[in-house]
Amino acid sequence: MGEFVGDTLDQRYKEGKPYKDYNLDKQGEGMFWAAAVNPNRKDDPEASACDKPPFWVDNGTTPDEPLAVSPKILAEYAYDELPVPGTRIEMRPAETTKVNLPTWVWLDRTRFKKISVTASLPGTGLSATTTAEPVSLHIDPGTPDARTYPASGDCELNADGSIGAPYEQGKADDTPPCGVTYLRSSGSDGSYPLRATVTWKISWTSTTGEGGNLPEGTFGATEDVKVQEIQSVNR
Repeated sequence: MGEFVGDTLDQRYKEGKPYKDYNLDKQGEGMFWAAAVNPNRKDDPEASACDKPPFWVDNGTTPDEPLAVSPKILAEYAYDELPVPGTRIEMRPAETTKVNLPTWVWLDRTRFKKISVTASLPGTGLSATTTAEPVSLHIDPGTPDARTYPASGDCELNADGSIGAPYEQGKADDTPPCGVTYLRSSGSDGSYPLRATVTWKISWTSTTGEGGNLPEGTFGATEDVKVQEIQSVNR
């Protein structure tokens, strides 16, 4: 049995059926690809589905094998490694606000910006770059007794790539481009769970010219907002 297997391998890789002398004359032009099991998924039913013997692939090309690593698979791997920051919004007033007082909401541009990760297959010339860009912020004030800006609660990307606008002195009575006004107090010991969700657009490119979009990513977090009545003094 061992001799038969050895003869079969010699024919395949040494005697020109289909490779001659292990393609040594093509050193630097490509390499043999072989099946490998992902150690993190070795117990999956399909983990060993690729049982094809090692085959030659020229550098910079994608093999005609459905289970082989492709530029899109590299892009999806890079997607998993994107350093998307935790969803943390800026608010003014922060933490505690007043009934009927507009609260301004925005994203810190130094944290929420376009980010990219490149994944490559060493020695093959194949790589893919996946890019994430924040495109919108959705505000759910945590109570129906509130008014959001815009009314939909969806703050879209500005022309300069920012979302929302920082509060500036003297704008307390202005309508924020992105924000919320609470219409009722949250009580002396209560708060409203304001939910902020950032949507990221995901796209990819590769060394083969392939590319496109991947499913958008949505990441959210909750801020506890205390809302107090405005105290008035009667004389």
